[in-house]
Formats: sequence, structure tokens, C-alpha cells
Amino acid sequence: MTVSRFTLKSIPAIVILALGLCSAVAQDPTKANDASKVERKNRAPVSKDVLQVRLPKPVEATLSNGMTVLIIEDHRLPLVSIQYNISGAGPLFETSELPGLANITAQMLREGTKTRNSLKIAQDTESLGASLSATSGFGSSAAIVSASGLSDNFDQWFALANDILLNPGFPADELNRLKQRMKLQLRQQRTNPGFLSAERFNLAVYGGHPAATISATEAAIDGMTPERLAIWHRDRYAPQNTILGIAGDVKLSELVPKLEKWLAAWKKSDVQEKLPPNPTAAASKKIILVDRSNSVQTSIVMGNIAIDRRDPDYIPLSVANDVIGGGPTGRLFINLREEKGYTYGAGSGFTALKYPGPWRAASDVRTEVTDGAMTEFFHEIGRLRDEPVPAEELEEAKRSIVAGFALSLEDPDSALGYAITQKIYGFPQDYWDTYPAKIMAVNAEDVQGVTRKYINPENIQVVAVGDAGKIKAIMEKYGPVEMYDVEGKKLEN
Repeated sequence: MTVSRFTLKSIPAIVILALGLCSAVAQDPTKANDASKVERKNRAPVSKDVLQVRLPKPVEATLSNGMTVLIIEDHRLPLVSIQYNISGAGPLFETSELPGLANITAQMLREGTKTRNSLKIAQDTESLGASLSATSGFGSSAAIVSASGLSDNFDQWFALANDILLNPGFPADELNRLKQRMKLQLRQQRTNPGFLSAERFNLAVYGGHPAATISATEAAIDGMTPERLAIWHRDRYAPQNTILGIAGDVKLSELVPKLEKWLAAWKKSDVQEKLPPNPTAAASKKIILVDRSNSVQTSIVMGNIAIDRRDPDYIPLSVANDVIGGGPTGRLFINLREEKGYTYGAGSGFTALKYPGPWRAASDVRTEVTDGAMTEFFHEIGRLRDEPVPAEELEEAKRSIVAGFALSLEDPDSALGYAITQKIYGFPQDYWDTYPAKIMAVNAEDVQGVTRKYINPENIQVVAVGDAGKIKAIMEKYGPVEMYDVEGKKLEN
């Protein structure tokens, strides 16, 4: 789970005592604005009380095949959501020769089972009024299979979800069609500056760690066969490494015996999730330029490895990140867009999973203002490191995070997502109940401390994608420049 705005969903028994929301002024980014014209009225009433919540606690059971089940009863609506989180089945465990194997395996689950073809799966899903999805994104340690539908026909659509999970056929014709689409995507993404900057940034910060890879290759796609996918599924989709979360209009007393029966065919294996060694922050600054000739913009991203999700610095770093780059109220957005008019948007975020991920700041700016944008990025980083955040600004940032958390509770699946996160990372039962208070307890000294610890101009990794003929000299002000073309080939300076 990343620190970016909460996307999880709603739960009962929530008491909101106070919620301060922020607004931002949208302006034409092509026009520079004097800082004095950015006016904040602060007229909305804001209570000093802290949001109080009590999330429903899931009932936990362990099936005979070793699977962990988390069940949250919620009878307000006739709906049920489920999620299988299958640790050890993600791209983090792929070989370097077959990047994309985990992702393709997950995508192919819905393309045919031993008794249903892809059309039959689509028809059955539609007729039951259900939804099914399966994903395994690059950098993840898990594959995720999700489904939702009405409680009235829960048994039927749950059986369908289990069919695609446990009995995939990996039909060759469907795989070939997927491979053709993926090859087209490989060509298209090379024209996307966002992909190019992400590719080089991940390689810079992760080095030899598997999370450095963000895309399949054409050779790897050619090497995907039904047999390879079946072996990955057989070896990696293991019940003892799986958390099954179920939330909604179900009865606990009836459900566990049914799960034992429905999942009896999924047998425990010996496979365990063994993470690769953690990535570490780069020791020295690096400047990387991807030459995208005739580009009218420069895509800038900078940062370095920071923390994993269990780190106690997660809370203060969340606040620090909100101050500098948390959307339209963040310093980067106000500076680069509202005051300077360099861009439509600028911000920051960080990735915190089972292993340390990077803090990063990014923006796409007009080529002619690349120099000014780089100056302002480093100015804002220096200001956050060297100056305590003013009390009013800090309070606004903290309330912004708490507001985002509160709004996430409006989504019906949030209890499920929060429960799974709590289980994955071994957080205490009251972790989410106390989350708002922990955020509000962060002070200026905490923010300055984590900023100095994890956001360091001396070892930051900077990637710029743009017209090298116009921006190379600018980037050389910050250090020796490594150059690449859009195909990823290193160029001579």
C-alpha cells in the first residue's frame, strides 16, 4: 500500500467529530502569478477535535488448507465483496528472463477454465450481476483476485470466482491475442514520457532489486506459453500464503463451513514467500536524461529509496509528503503551478510495501522553463529540510490526510481493504482506529526529522525526459549526466 490518497472503502460505526476540508484555487498555468495573489480565506469553520472512528473488527479463521479468512458482516445492503491476496505470486519473484509472467498469469485467469471459455465466463458474470478481476502489478509480491455481487446469489458468483482462480485453462488462442495486445502496448509506451521517466527512475533507485522492472519485454512475451503460465500458477498460487477477505451481507456461522467445502480442492503446498534482499538508498546523486527529440515538455521525477510500510516513520513521512507535494495544497503545486505557471500540476508521493520503496516528486513542465522548475524543486526540498513547517500549514496538512481517510470510509469495501492491510503487515487491532490521532500528533520537529533522513539533495536520483538539445546543459548544473534514448539504450555524451 502506498501513501497516496486512500482508496479503500466504507464501514459502519463511524463517528465523525470534526473534519476540516481544504480547497484549492485553479488558475491558468500559462500565466505566472505573484505569490501575493494566491489568497486563502480560511473562512470554513474547522473544529480542533480529532476524527474518532471504530472500524469493525473482522473475525479471523484458518481453513484446513492453511488459508487465512477475514470476515466482516455488514447487513446494511445486500452486497458482498471478496478479495484473495495471494502472497508469493507477484512479479517480485519472477526470473529476469520472463518479466511479466505473474501479470500475464493473472490476466489469463478470466480467459478460460477447464469448463468455461472466456465468452462463457463473461456471460455468467453478467447474468449473475457480479464483477471479477485479477491483477498482479510490477513490484508487487502478490496476485489479487477480487469479486463482488449480490448476497442473494453469493454462492453462484463465488463458485465462478473460485473456478477462475483454481481451474484456469490458459487457452493458447486467448494467450496469443493477449500477447499481440501487449506487444502493441510495448511500442506505444515508448512514446509516453511518463513511462520513460518511470522506467529510468525505478532502475536508478532500485538497482538490481526486482522492483526495478516495470514492463515486460518482447522476448519475454514471446516466451510465454500456456505451460509456463500453468507452472507459475501451480507453484505460486498456494492457500497457505493467501488471505481471503469477505465483507458484506453474509452470516459467519454459515460461511466458514461452506468455505471448507468449496475450497477443499485447493491443497496446501510447501512454497513460502521469501522476499529478495531489501533495496537501499543510492549513496550519491545521479542525473539521468532521456533524449526525446522535439519534445515540448520536460518530464521530471526525482527521489530515492525511503521506507517500508511497517516503519514507524510512515506516519510522519506521510505528513511531510503532504506538506511538500500533497495535491493542490502542497508546496510544489502552489509554487510550480499557481505562482510560477510552469505546469498544470506538480506533486510527490512514496511507495511503502513489504520492502522499502522510494519517495518521489514529479512534474511535467514546458521545455523553456525546465531550468526554473529544477531550481524550485530543490528550493522546496531545501525549505522542508531546513525550516520548521509553520503551525497553520502543518495543521492543514494533517487535517487533509485525516479528511482523505474519512472520505475513504464512504466506499463500501474499505473495511475489507483495511482489514487485509492490517493482517498483511501485522498491525495491532486498533491500528486504523488510532490512525487519525497518530497523524494529528505529528509535530514540526517530526516532519523536519524524516525529511532530513529520507529526502537528501546529496544522493537524490533525478530523471528528466525531454529534448536533450535544449535541456542537457541545464541538467549538467546538477551533476554529470547519463543519457539514454527512448528505447533505453545508453548514449555517449
